[in-house]
Amino acid sequence: MKKVVVMILILFLNINVYAKEVVKLDKCVDGDTAWFYYNNEVSKFRFLAIDTPESTNKIEAYGKEASNYTCDRLTKAKKIEVEFDPNSNQKDKYDRYLAWIFVDGKLLQADIVEKGYAEVKYLYGDYKYTDELKALEKKAKGNKLGIYSDYENNDQQNNALYFLALIIIIILFIFSKSFRRKCLKQIKKDAIKKVKKRH
Repeated sequence: MKKVVVMILILFLNINVYAKEVVKLDKCVDGDTAWFYYNNEVSKFRFLAIDTPESTNKIEAYGKEASNYTCDRLTKAKKIEVEFDPNSNQKDKYDRYLAWIFVDGKLLQADIVEKGYAEVKYLYGDYKYTDELKALEKKAKGNKLGIYSDYENNDQQNNALYFLALIIIIILFIFSKSFRRKCLKQIKKDAIKKVKKRH
């Protein structure tokens, strides 16, 4: 009989660990943060395992889009649920709850990542839905959605700028005696410093 009671308790505890709790929206903050009515008070929630661009104090690319998408989903929701992950702290250092957010039965973090509005981030454990999020992030990158739309262009622009700077330095070195002297002088100084450090 004792074994049966212990098994029931273990089963009950495991069910509670992953139980979803219904909350009501108080207000949206941005793409990955909102205030909900939870445990008879208004509490701030940070969406677990994702990071959207800033849209409050500092405006980053796709920050407003992420914020608008999240707020639209939450304000139109018939049912919002939160689920705490057993491998995560329940709160962060800013006293915000860390949770999975479900809107009408769908994981909101997954939808945000799939649209390209968030990175999968702040993984400090083996969380329940991170494999799903990583797969959606890879897909969003491949499709160049949202924050991933400019990645390739930015790399190409950076490479072009480095190449242009190198060309300018070479031209100055070849055609400007004073630039060449300064460069050679600096190279000698650096070489002398290295020799002195060795001794």
